[in-house]
Amino acid sequence: MRRLLARRMKFHLFGAFFVSVGCAALYKFGIAEPRKRAYAEFYKNYDAMKDFEAMKAAGVFECAPPK
Repeated sequence: MRRLLARRMKFHLFGAFFVSVGCAALYKFGIAEPRKRAYAEFYKNYDAMKDFEAMKAAGVFECAPPK
């Protein structure tokens, strides 16, 4: 029973490290990278003035009434 805690702590420390690295990699490649690509694709052809004119025509803004 000597040094049982130290042996088990070493095992759990390595296990926790690999699980946390795995979770970080899954988040990066499963969520963050696709989100970055989606934003880049959206803003590649985004025209802010066209969107503003559409919202203005719809009456969204009080300061810029529709014509």
